[in-house]
Amino acid sequence: MARLVFITQQVDPGHPALAATIPKIRALAARVDEVVVLADGAVPGALPANCRVRTFRAGHRIGRGLRFETALARELPGLRGGAVVAHMCPIYAVLAAPLVHPLGVPLVLWFTHWRTSRLLEAAERVSTAVVSVDERSFPHASQKLRAIGHGIDVSEFTCAPAGRDGELRLLALGRYSPAKGLETILRAVAAAGDDVALDVHGPTLSERERAHRAEVVRLAGELGLDGRVELAAAVPRTEVPALFAAHDALVNNMRSGAPDKVVYEAAASCLPVLASNPVFDSLLDPAQCFERDDPADLAARIRDLAALSPDGRSALGRRLRERVETGHSVESWAAGVLAAAGMG
Repeated sequence: MARLVFITQQVDPGHPALAATIPKIRALAARVDEVVVLADGAVPGALPANCRVRTFRAGHRIGRGLRFETALARELPGLRGGAVVAHMCPIYAVLAAPLVHPLGVPLVLWFTHWRTSRLLEAAERVSTAVVSVDERSFPHASQKLRAIGHGIDVSEFTCAPAGRDGELRLLALGRYSPAKGLETILRAVAAAGDDVALDVHGPTLSERERAHRAEVVRLAGELGLDGRVELAAAVPRTEVPALFAAHDALVNNMRSGAPDKVVYEAAASCLPVLASNPVFDSLLDPAQCFERDDPADLAARIRDLAALSPDGRSALGRRLRERVETGHSVESWAAGVLAAAGMG
């Protein structure tokens, strides 16, 4: 019996940042007999029948750690021939290692972000394998690292009809974080011309993000973008496909090392993308890539995109979807995780 323990923060289809974890768990569940999910919190009924959920939420850090290790220990006796997967949080791998290593159970860490830490370095050392989108999406070199692409549930997204003539309406999605480079995007929109508009949707999950959103609002006013730029809150994940369909392109200026999944989701929707992260060079055409801190470069890319006919933008979007299907689907991601665990 092939069993997998999958450790993550939340199992919540309505979560603005973590809902995309659920299709990944489903894809793994389709390939093994049982997935046991250990999570800080979970919404009932979100996973297939061959998934069980144990939560380890507690009022303080020590209590969470103890509850986590207790839940994992209860699952280990039947895990020979299976594996443990720690999703994004290195602490899960560090806490799991002393329990799984004596049994010879593989421990796989999935991590894709630019920020490193001593904790991440420790997690890499104790993990059997590390998986990430690309070799450049893990913040330091590792012989354990495997690039397996991003796990996008392509079935969630459909291609919108051919684009519109007239105003080019751009979309930016994600937290109001300084790492998102929204200032450059606003300056580029201002330089690109009056027939370019921008909608930004994202949560503010910390005091720093709330302060940064206020800075972005002030900048939009200084640039005279009132009426052309909307700085809105996050939308439920179920509304994201409709947002893609209502826009002509996604703009993403996330700092290098963290390939935003929203870029792959937009591409899966046949929506043209403009992005600065070099990690996207295998997904995007050169004309869709811009220098991160160069508003003039982005403005030029925006004008080039606006010059394409609706049919031309539609053809570009279809090429992007094909690339996601080939190298970044949730099915190919699940196959990569299991191969890294020795279960492929």
